[in-house]
Amino acid sequence: MLVIASDLHLTDGTSGETIHSNAFRVFRERLRDLAYDASWRADGKYKPIEECHVVLVGDIFDVIRSTEWLKGTVRPWDHEPQSESFVDRVNTITNMIVQHNGASLAVLKSLHDGTVMTIPDGTQDGKPAEVKRDPGAPGRVPVAVRIHYMVGNHDWFFHLPGTPYNQMRRVIKAAIGLETPADSPFPHDPYESGAIQKIYADHGVLARHGDIFDPFNYDGHRDASSLGDAIVVELLDRFPDAVKAQMGSVLPKDCLDGLKEIDNVRPLLVIPVWVDGLLRRTCSDPAQIKQVKDIWDGLADQFLNIPFVKEHNSVTSLFDSFDKLEFALKFSKGVSLHTASLLLTWIKEKMVGSDERFYKNAFTEQAFKNRTARCIAYGHTHHHEIVPLDTSYSSAGLFNQVYLNSGTWRRVHELAELNSKDQEFVGYHVMTYLAFFKDGERGGRQFEAWSGALGT
Repeated sequence: MLVIASDLHLTDGTSGETIHSNAFRVFRERLRDLAYDASWRADGKYKPIEECHVVLVGDIFDVIRSTEWLKGTVRPWDHEPQSESFVDRVNTITNMIVQHNGASLAVLKSLHDGTVMTIPDGTQDGKPAEVKRDPGAPGRVPVAVRIHYMVGNHDWFFHLPGTPYNQMRRVIKAAIGLETPADSPFPHDPYESGAIQKIYADHGVLARHGDIFDPFNYDGHRDASSLGDAIVVELLDRFPDAVKAQMGSVLPKDCLDGLKEIDNVRPLLVIPVWVDGLLRRTCSDPAQIKQVKDIWDGLADQFLNIPFVKEHNSVTSLFDSFDKLEFALKFSKGVSLHTASLLLTWIKEKMVGSDERFYKNAFTEQAFKNRTARCIAYGHTHHHEIVPLDTSYSSAGLFNQVYLNSGTWRRVHELAELNSKDQEFVGYHVMTYLAFFKDGERGGRQFEAWSGALGT
């Protein structure tokens, strides 16, 4: 059995909430249930599975989403990754993430405990032994859980070579109990890991983070920063603190708390629209609303004047001109009720947040074309979905191919569909994971997907 999860976005605690450790406990319970269900074979008999592979497909440790980047001049995009100052910054944030999420990581690590991940033993007539659900009860057998780490666009630093990064990878490996070797870069492409390639081939799966299809968050190779990093650091990380520093004593608490959720809005460039709606709901003073917007516009001006941003290729490829990027980012350029609908439509056409565009990338995968993968799975967009791709027939029978997105484990804010020009968003917590089966597991099924939501 193979389980895929992505976009956990575990942060160092300096910029908004991360998912609670209770979610990891729920995942552990569900993993036991999945292992039990997978032990029922296509012939109708019960035979306990011996192992389960869990592949974390990117954006697990969120190194970008940290206000530590605002201390000093080191930035992800304009310093040599092997320089001492850059390494120190990434190392500091990595260790803070481990410390801040200790309880959650401990739950993941407990999956390796043979007394925690157990299922009923099988009888000679192909049935499960009748034992208690207590994992440590007699008559239960352990399932070997092997956890693998792949990087995305918020944890790309662990794809960098070198001794200092090996040490960081060892810290992560120890905290989670990874199978992934620490003395070489964590893989970004599945073809960089022979072990992951084999796991995928055994299960008829191809899974990756998916950032390679998003020019805003991928610059041609994964050992370098992207424009999305600059947006997060210089706007998302900085804005809530700037507002609190200048207006914390006068703004309503609901407004200040709401601004901490800024990174949970997708796509990122719709954030000014979201902020406008938040201010209308939580702040009744027009002068205060204007001051908050002025703070954002000032930060946007600083962002737009960063040489990396001005020279970045994705600006012209996505927006045709620098003026259009400025229009998307700044209140003074048109984020108002009468232009919001136009802006949202335009951004959805340009950005990877359009899920209809994203699943179509599966058609470009060699594993789809040569039919070695029945299932193509991506993360990155934070939007779980299942899309049928193709059906074919051969002497071996029916061959279905499906795209799945592994969603996220965090809070999301999405635009309400009715009267989108009113700029109203709905927020809720989500958690998604995918399971894939081989050798007749799960009664011969190919995949299973679970996505839960907790409303506010």
